[in-house]
Amino acid sequence: MSRLLSRQGQATLRSLGAPSSSAARATVPRNTLVGTWQSVRCYANEKPESGGPSFKGQMLESISSRIAREKQERAKFAEQRQNTAGSRHWAITFMFVAGALGSYYLGTLSPRDPDSGSTVPLSQVRPWKHNLGKANLEAAWADFAAIVGKENVSTVESDLSTHSTSHWSSYSARDHERPFCVVFPATTEEVSEVMKICHSRKIPVVGYSGGTSLEGHFTPTAGGISIDFGRMNKVLKLHKDDLDVVVQPAVGWELLNEQLSKDNLFFPPDPGPGAMIGGMIGTGCSGTNAYRYGTMREWVLSLTVVLADGTVIKTRQRPRKSSAGYDLTKLFIGSEGTLGLVTEATLKVTVKPQSTSVAVCAFDSIRQAADCVAQVVGQGVPVAAVEILDDEQMKCINAAGTTSKSWKEAPTLFFKFSGTDRGVKEQIQIVKDMAKATGSKSFEFAKSEEEKAELWSARKEALWSTQAMAKDGDRVWTGDVAVPMSRLPELIELTKDDIKKSGLYGTIVGHVGDGNFHIILLSNDQNRPDAEEVVHTMVKRAVEMEGTVTGEHGVGLVKRDYLPHELGEATVDTMRKLKTALDPLYLLNPDKVIRTRKPKAGEIAEW
Repeated sequence: MSRLLSRQGQATLRSLGAPSSSAARATVPRNTLVGTWQSVRCYANEKPESGGPSFKGQMLESISSRIAREKQERAKFAEQRQNTAGSRHWAITFMFVAGALGSYYLGTLSPRDPDSGSTVPLSQVRPWKHNLGKANLEAAWADFAAIVGKENVSTVESDLSTHSTSHWSSYSARDHERPFCVVFPATTEEVSEVMKICHSRKIPVVGYSGGTSLEGHFTPTAGGISIDFGRMNKVLKLHKDDLDVVVQPAVGWELLNEQLSKDNLFFPPDPGPGAMIGGMIGTGCSGTNAYRYGTMREWVLSLTVVLADGTVIKTRQRPRKSSAGYDLTKLFIGSEGTLGLVTEATLKVTVKPQSTSVAVCAFDSIRQAADCVAQVVGQGVPVAAVEILDDEQMKCINAAGTTSKSWKEAPTLFFKFSGTDRGVKEQIQIVKDMAKATGSKSFEFAKSEEEKAELWSARKEALWSTQAMAKDGDRVWTGDVAVPMSRLPELIELTKDDIKKSGLYGTIVGHVGDGNFHIILLSNDQNRPDAEEVVHTMVKRAVEMEGTVTGEHGVGLVKRDYLPHELGEATVDTMRKLKTALDPLYLLNPDKVIRTRKPKAGEIAEW
C-alpha cells in the first residue's frame, strides 16, 4: 500500500511538471528540497524512494534546528547582558549618590531641631567613640613630630608611667590607663596644631604640668596622648605698675615668687611644693594663705585657652574689673582641663608685706584649738594664715626628722602674721592672749627670719613626714573637705575616731581659718577598702554639714560621684551641658569632674 501511495505521489508530481528525483536534486536548492521532502509523508518504518529523510530523520532534524536556534538566542542575550551590565552598575551608583546628595540638600533646607534642654542628664549622653587604632595613633605620632619635632614626642616607658599616676595620688591607675605618647609643645600655636590633629583623628588628650595633683586628675583613663607643658615655663611679662604678670602654664609658684621678690612683689596662692600655674588653675587651688588672700580664683585675670578643636581664645583683657560678657576666666578655673588647655595666664600680684612672722601654740584637744581659732576669726584679727596639725601629725614630724626642731606631740596651731612691724607685733600679742584663754599648753613666735622658717617648716613637711611612716606596700591617700567653721571641730574629731577604728594610720592637717582640712592615710592593697570607707564617711558627713567634697584639691576621679549629692543632679547635668558644648567629642581629660559615660554595676559607692 505504501509503495502504491508513493508511486501515485510521484506520478502526481510528474503530472504537474515536476522533474524527476535525480534531476530535481541537481537543480533545486537544499532548502527547497527539504521543503519538498517535508511535503512527502511516509511511515517511520519506510524509506521514501525519493531518497529524502525518514520520519525519524525529520524529527531529529527538527530538534537539532530548535536547539541551534535556542543557542543563538542565549548567545545573543548573554552578549546584550554583558554590554548593559556596566551601564546598569553606573546607573545604580549614580542614583545612590544623587539620592544621598538630594537628601543632604533637603536636610540643610530643613535642619534638625536643636536640643532644647538646658541640661544633659547622663542617660542622654551618646556613647563617645575615640579612634585608638594602632594605625591612627602611629599616623598621629608622625603628625605630632612634624609640629613639635621628633625629639619632643616621647614613647619612653618612664615618661608614660610618670604621666599615668603618681605615688601620692589617691587614685591608682590601671594597666591600660596610659598615654600612647607624651607631646612636649613650646608655644600656644603648637598646642593648637596638636589639638587639631587630635580632633580630626578623635584621639583623647590629657594636659600635664607639675603632676602634683592628688585625686587622679591626669590619669589617662581613655588612653590617647598626654600634653606636657614642661617646655612652656617662662614668665613672659611683668607689668609692675599694674601689679600683674603673664606666665606660661609650667611656671612653678615658688619660682615665680623668687622672681617677683626682686621687685618687692609676691603671688599669694601657695599649694604644695612643685605645683605649677597650669595645674593650680585647673584645680582652683589655694594653700595656707587662703584665709587672708583668697584662692586661685581671686588671682587670675585672664587666660589664653586652646579648645578641643584647636581654636585659641583669650578670656579677658588685663583690667582688674570688667563687665564684658560671660566670665569665661572663672569657667576654666577648676575645670581640670576638661573644657580647654590653658597656655598663658595673666595673674594678679601684690606688694610684699613690710613684716611677717609665725607663731605656734599647742593644745590638749582639737576642740580647744578650734575654740581659739573661733575667737581669732570672730574678733577680726587680720592674721595671714591659721593651720592646724593633729597630735599624730606632730609625732610623724618628730619621727621623720625633717625639721631641726622637736615638737610637742599635741594638736598644734600655726599662725602666720603679715603687715607693718607694729601691726604684726600687735597681732601676735592678741593671739597669744586668746590662745592662753582657750587652754594652750605653749606659745612660741619667731623673732628672726631663721626662726620663722624653722617654725613654719613643720607645716610644709606634713605630707612628706607622714609618707616617711609608710611600710612596704603602703600608698598615701590625701583627701580634703571643707565645712562651715563652726562644724570643723566636730568633723575632725569624728574622722579621727574613724581612723582609729579602721586600724589604719593617718594624720590630719587643716586650713582651719576657712574650715578646710586634709586627711592623710596610709593603706595597702589589702586594707584599701577600709581607707575608702573612712574617706567616704568623711565626705558624706561634710556634705550633710552643708560643706563641700573638696576645698582645694579638686574633683578628679575620686570625688566625681559625690558632686550630685553636694550640688544636686540638675547642677551636675548643667555642667555636663557645658562640657558637651565645648567638647562634643569628649576628647579633653575624659571621665574627670563629671561622668560622660554610664557607670558599671557597683562602681559607685552607696550614699
